[in-house]
This record gives sequence, C-alpha cells and structure tokens, in this order.
Amino acid sequence: MKTKFLLFYFISSIIWIYSTNYLIEEFITFPYVSLLLRFKEIIYIGLTTLIFYYFIRKIEILNSSQEDKERLSTLINSMVDFINFKDGKGRWIEANDVALSLFDLNRDNFRGKTDIQLGENREFYKSAFAYCMASDEETWKSGQISRVEEFIPIKDGTVKTFDTIKVPLFYEDGERKGLVIIGRDITEKKEVDRLLKESQQQYKSLFLFSQDMILMMDLNGGIKNVNPQFKTVTGYDEKEVINKNITDIFPEDFKEEIMSDLAEIRQYQSHKNCEMELIHKDGHTLIVECTAVPMIINHQPAGIICYGKDVTKLRLAEEQLRRAEKLSVVGELSASVAHEIRNPLTSLKGFVQVLESDDSKHQFYYQIMEEELDRINHIVSELLLLAKPQEIKFIESDLHNILFNVISLLKTEASLHNITIDFTASPKNLSILCEPNQLKQLFINLVKNAIEASADGDGAITVNLTKENEEAVIVVTDNGSGISDELLERLGEPFYSSKEKGTGLGLTVSYKIVQAHGGTIHFSSEVEKGTVVTVKLPIKKEK
Repeated sequence: MKTKFLLFYFISSIIWIYSTNYLIEEFITFPYVSLLLRFKEIIYIGLTTLIFYYFIRKIEILNSSQEDKERLSTLINSMVDFINFKDGKGRWIEANDVALSLFDLNRDNFRGKTDIQLGENREFYKSAFAYCMASDEETWKSGQISRVEEFIPIKDGTVKTFDTIKVPLFYEDGERKGLVIIGRDITEKKEVDRLLKESQQQYKSLFLFSQDMILMMDLNGGIKNVNPQFKTVTGYDEKEVINKNITDIFPEDFKEEIMSDLAEIRQYQSHKNCEMELIHKDGHTLIVECTAVPMIINHQPAGIICYGKDVTKLRLAEEQLRRAEKLSVVGELSASVAHEIRNPLTSLKGFVQVLESDDSKHQFYYQIMEEELDRINHIVSELLLLAKPQEIKFIESDLHNILFNVISLLKTEASLHNITIDFTASPKNLSILCEPNQLKQLFINLVKNAIEASADGDGAITVNLTKENEEAVIVVTDNGSGISDELLERLGEPFYSSKEKGTGLGLTVSYKIVQAHGGTIHFSSEVEKGTVVTVKLPIKKEK
C-alpha cells in the first residue's frame, strides 16, 4: 500500500511539474512566467502538504482504532464471562477466548459467520447454535434487553448453563445494528441451588412428617414454628402457640426447670433430655419425653429445636407391667405361704371346736377364736387366688343375675349401716362369657368397699349396668369418704390398704379377675364426695 502510494505521488509530481511548465511556456508571455512559476510551486507545496496531512491523520486514526481494538480485546479476554458481538444480521464480529473455547472455534474461522453457518461444521454444537439464534431473534423482536438461560453441551458429556444477557442495538431509523451478548457460567451455582433445594425439601419432609412433635424456638424460648404432629399431641393449633413462650404451654411447676434447661443449652451448646407433664388443650395431662438441641448457624447458637414424644400410654403400660410383676411375685409367695398356713390352721380350728364342745364356761373366747381363724382362712383364700394362673373355664352367664345376687347378699349388711343400694340395668338381660364365681367375688369386693366408705353416716350406693358397643359397663358409685390422689395412684398394690384391718389384697384380687376377663377397671374419686368405679368387660372373650 505504501509503495503504491509513493509511486503514485512520484508520477503525479513529475506530470504536474512538466505539464504546468509546458503550459506556462506556451501560453504565458515573458514578464509573467517567473511569477507563475513561483505561484505554481506554492500551490504544489500546499496540495502536497494537505495530502500528507490527510494521510497522516488517517494513519493516526487507524492506529488509535487499532489500539482501542487491542484494549477491547484484552478487556474481554480477561473476563471469565462469555462475550460475543454480532452485527445486525447475526454474524459474529468479535468474541473473547471463553466464547471461542466453548464452541471449539479459533480466531480465523468465526468472523462474518452466523450461528447456523458455524453449526454446519460442528454437528456437536448444532442444536446449541440453533437455540442461541432463536433466543437472539426473540431479543430483536422485543427490542429490549433480555435475559435467558442457555445450555451448551460439553464434550465430556456434561452440559453447562449460562445466564445470558442480550443487548440489541439499532440505527436511528430502527434498522438492526448489532447485538451484544454476555453470558455467565452458572452451572455450579445451579447445582448448589439444586442441592440446597433438595436439602430444604428433606428437612421440610422430616419436619412435617415426623412422628414426634417439633418446636422451633428462639434462644429465649419463644415459639417460632411447630409441625402438624404438635396439634395431634397437644390439641393446640399452630396459630395458638406461635410467638408464645414455651413456658406458657407447660404447668407452672415446670417453668423454672424449663428456663434453667434453656439457659444450659445456650451456655454449653449441648442437647438436653427431660420428661415433663404437658396440659392438653382439653385439660387432661400428658407425659412428654423431650429432647432439646441448639440450632447452630455460622458457629453461633441461633435458636433451639425441641423434639417431643407422647409417652403417656407407654408410662401407663410400664405401670401396669410393674403391677403385673408385683402380682406375679405375690402369687408365687402366696401359693407356698397359703399351703403352709392352711395345714396348721385346720388343726387349730378342729381343736377349738373340740374344746368348745367340752368347755361351756369359755364359750365367748372360743367364739372369738373361731372368728379370727375364719378371718385367717379368708385371707389364705385370697392369697390362693393370687397364685400362679390356672385354667379358667368361661361359660355364658347373665351379668344381670350375677349383680342382682351380689346386691341381694350385701343389702342386709348395708341396711345395718343405714345405707341404700340402688341397682339399674339396661338391658336387663346381658349375657357374657365369664367365670361367674370370680365375677361375684369382684363385685362383692367393690360393693363392700363402697359400704365401708359410706359407713360413717347415711349413704347411698348405685350400681348401673349398661352396654357400650361390644362391652358390658358396670359402674359402682358411692357418696362416702372418697380416696385421696396419693392412694388412687397405689390402688391394686398388694398389701397396701387404707383400712385399719385391711389386708390390701381385695383390690389386688379384683384387678387380677378383671385382667383375666380381658377387661379394664378405673377408679375416680374426690375426698368427702365419693368414689366411682367403672368396670368394662368384653361380652365375647377371644379364646
């Protein structure tokens, strides 16, 4: 280019000099020749100066443009993002190394080509190029900056995701001028987001579907969230406890212990296990086994998570098991003790009867001795009932008749204490599979206890027989002295009695009879107001 320019300048200069000299010499008179020659030289110098200035200016502009282009290239190649410039027809003008590397292009074969043309020679990227071109067209049509996610396959079998911003450029007349494309690789971010979302879903599932109730609290015990199982256990809806303190749902006796546990968790960042009583929404008491753990965020305690399990039925079962174990121990002792007592008891009773027939002077003492021996014999009989279980033959019997016979038997004793016994039954004929003699003993024990509890004054005892579903329900109610809460908890324990002369075996035997019949017995009482005993027996007992 430079050689052509110098050759053109040399030839045009020679032509200018000789042609102008020839014209001056031919057509100009002598006095003006010298003046025109000087003027011609000045014009030549001016023209050449303008030409040289024009070309120097052009060179400076080109150099400046080249420097800007190099700076731009350096800038976009230093970026970790995908950078691409296209003209108004979608042809690639410039791209950084990230873009070229992504599509396996080099700097000699991409300029001036559209995505479709580039995809023709690269079958692996053909679908990616087609998708990019389609999103380019949507950006042109919208006329606004767009943001899309584009997926580029990689030869190792993976797919990279790019968060791409596309900026359309237009001429003043609205014609397409160019398109600037900037894409950031968000593959790792998407994977992290996916894992985080899965983790959140896992913890959410654990929270929502856990069989334990879960409470999330702040460090001071303020309830921030509860799972659905919380309502199942406590009866309280989520809206009723959110933003309340944990101490509000526990009895007053446990508040100090709860605050102490929370302080310990905050201080030592350790878990805490405890068992507490919780008041259900309907008023009854639950036994809840709790585990509280600190919620650690950025190595700092941010809250407390409490897991609670309703163990009321479990504790009741454990209590029943302890009673059963006591019965078992007592039964084993009873069998051996009763037999050991009965042998000498028989001899004593026989000798007392012989002495009584021969000695009329001390009849009063013999009568007392016989009564005491009969009492010992009665105790021995109760002990034998607590011995190892024996096979019981169940027969179909009318429960109404059994109760009627028991009440008839005890009415005389009740009348001596000015106590009335009222018996109602609905239906009046209710047959169940049972061992009649054992049920008679059960009801004799319960009614006699009611008579003894009411013996201090005028009293009334009611016995009510009803049918509920497939169970016979017998309720014995008295208005006697009642039973304290402490004694209620220990009812049925062998040898524990509130009576002065009681053996503590009557209710133990009663519990055993009910258990043998597959039923339940429940006591509710209030001191000085009376006691209600509810016995439920299955009408048909499984063999």
